[in-house]
Amino acid sequence: MNGWTVTQTVFDSARQHHHETIFTIGNGYLATRGTFEEGHPQDRRTTFLHGVFDAAPFVVTELANAPDWLPLEIFFNGARFGMNQGTVREFERALDLQNGVLTRRVMWDSAQGERATIVFERFCSLAAPHLVCLRVSITPQHAADIKLRASINGIALSDGTQGEKLAHWEFLAQGLSRDAWGGEREGNVFLRTRTFHSQVELGAAMRVQTTRGKELTREFWDARNVPTLLLRVNAEAGETVVVEKYVAYFTSRDVEKTRVVDAALNQVNAVRDWDDALAENSAAWEKEWERTDVVIEGDDEAQLALRFNLFQMLIAAPRTDDRVNIGAKTLSGFGYRGHAFWDTEIFMLPLFIYTAPHIAKNLLNYRHRLLSGARAKAKANGYEGAQFPWESADTGEEVTPTWVPHYLDRSKLIRIWTGDIEIHISADIAYAAHQYWVASGDDAWFSEKGAELILDTAKFWAARAEWNETEQRYEYNDVIGPDEYHDHVNNNYYTNRLAQWNVQTALEVLAWLKQHAPHEAEQLLEQLDLSPARLAKWRDVVEKMYLPALPNGLLLQFQDFLERKEVDLASLEPRVISVQALLGIEGANETQLLKQPDVLMLMYLLQNEFSHEQVQLNYDFYTPRTDHTYGSSLGPAIQAIMACQVGKPDDAYEHFMRALRADLYDVRGNADDGIHAASAGGTWQAIVFGFGGLRVTRDGWTLEPRLPKHWKRLAFRFFYRGKPAVVDLDNENAKTQGT
Repeated sequence: MNGWTVTQTVFDSARQHHHETIFTIGNGYLATRGTFEEGHPQDRRTTFLHGVFDAAPFVVTELANAPDWLPLEIFFNGARFGMNQGTVREFERALDLQNGVLTRRVMWDSAQGERATIVFERFCSLAAPHLVCLRVSITPQHAADIKLRASINGIALSDGTQGEKLAHWEFLAQGLSRDAWGGEREGNVFLRTRTFHSQVELGAAMRVQTTRGKELTREFWDARNVPTLLLRVNAEAGETVVVEKYVAYFTSRDVEKTRVVDAALNQVNAVRDWDDALAENSAAWEKEWERTDVVIEGDDEAQLALRFNLFQMLIAAPRTDDRVNIGAKTLSGFGYRGHAFWDTEIFMLPLFIYTAPHIAKNLLNYRHRLLSGARAKAKANGYEGAQFPWESADTGEEVTPTWVPHYLDRSKLIRIWTGDIEIHISADIAYAAHQYWVASGDDAWFSEKGAELILDTAKFWAARAEWNETEQRYEYNDVIGPDEYHDHVNNNYYTNRLAQWNVQTALEVLAWLKQHAPHEAEQLLEQLDLSPARLAKWRDVVEKMYLPALPNGLLLQFQDFLERKEVDLASLEPRVISVQALLGIEGANETQLLKQPDVLMLMYLLQNEFSHEQVQLNYDFYTPRTDHTYGSSLGPAIQAIMACQVGKPDDAYEHFMRALRADLYDVRGNADDGIHAASAGGTWQAIVFGFGGLRVTRDGWTLEPRLPKHWKRLAFRFFYRGKPAVVDLDNENAKTQGT
């Protein structure tokens, strides 16, 4: 098995949406789903650009499906090539994870019996993020009159929540521009368009050139919103014709509105040729993988699947823009509409903190930029400080839908409570900011931005804390924890303890600032009104926070968890749906069955606080109550880490592989909607913090490896306080080196 190539050898139209997801390519600025250049019935042709949102029913706002750069239709003596036309004799599609190149090879017979071999190649340039490149090589078995239609399709539609198609773009202009080489023909096409509500302007430019074969004619079709070039080429039997298509996107988020078209034209004109563009792209990818790659010897499936998950993270990561986050489905599908959740901070961010700190900083800066929205939400709810939205897009306001169509009956609506009462995200963001600081040692950023995130969220938590006079304690009631099978619960352990940690850490951060950055400390004291009385309240909240637990050390998922009905998960088998889908929302809520174990997640985040015996006790209690296969995709990677901690490497490996296979094998049957980004990011954590046993504190890092018995070697890199470290492990000898 090639450890770098994801391959498909049989085309099944019933699974095309799944394959569109896993063959997504991108570069951190944009991403394109793996649809076919020539089109196919019911395909979901999608290119998303980071940060380009527009209003949408139910979901408030969504990433706007951008004008489609892929269209390339091919005709042989009048017969149109298509996977659903004629006869497909051979088919193979391959994604090279090393350089992001997607290749499709088809041997095809037309209805008239004329055979041709067609090879499509495409990539989104990592070296020039606004540029996307496509090449087709056509070899007819018999002499053929070949026509190609290359276009930019501005009629880009998004899938609505009820199956409807939504338009986000208003046509402005299109036309031709002289080609890059001052040729006699006009050759470069452009399109200018604008989102209806957010008023983001986009310029797209296309350059098409024949590099092998004799181009006989070229014609511009001025079809409104679908500017097209028609090329005609003659080919003898066995002669290969090669046509290249380059497209560039610029929006008014990148340059002035008046320059979006010129910037796009300049980009496509700057391309020398395919080999040059590919070489630059490959060199950029080589640097990415040098930092990020993980080597697993002795397990070919795990090696390839892990690299696939890392690739999906890397193509979604914003390298130059700190106004965007990574949505729960990256840029790979319509699921969650491009909105960002706690998934970023808890599941994805550690990968970047330790392998690409500049990307981690961008993602945290996004949260800092949108503090005003978090403050507005807290104020609207009657609290002080910063309460971050459960779902976030471009403005920082809450974009969680209040109602959505029922997943089984689209004529009914479901009330969504997460935007109202799943409040732990504010502490998750504070935790991520602190984790970045500990690992990077970036005192300048922390003094300027990170400290404010922690202090202002602490201000919210202190204001949100409810005083129980009878019990003489602070509580958080009517909440949803990470385990979304249970809503409107009181005193979710994860929420209460991480809120307490947030406030406690804020007090420590303030002390650090006063010593190391007194000017910033004074500014924040005044700006956030951190009076002595307020800080005294914070200390009281920390001291008297209620953390529901039993005397034996069992931490309670929430206050009355043990009063819920016990259900043996095995008794619900066989099934291919989640517990909640099987029992219903209210039915699942009445049981002790979990979407994911909040307590174990908390023990992972604050692992230095718990003894091995306490971790073992809670692991043994919550593991059989968790819907590992069909519950949350976020859970298995963390479960793998906790299994490592309690000395169960076989169990750890099972959970790890469940996370690795989430998208490649469509484990939950919903990969059509896009990549499970949190699961993808979590697999790196399972490797490094689980099997590798890495532990990082302000005093340094240590290793306690627990490799699966069939692995021969595990190697990875990470940064600690700006210095690279290389870890190389095997089952007999563990060795590390820092450089």
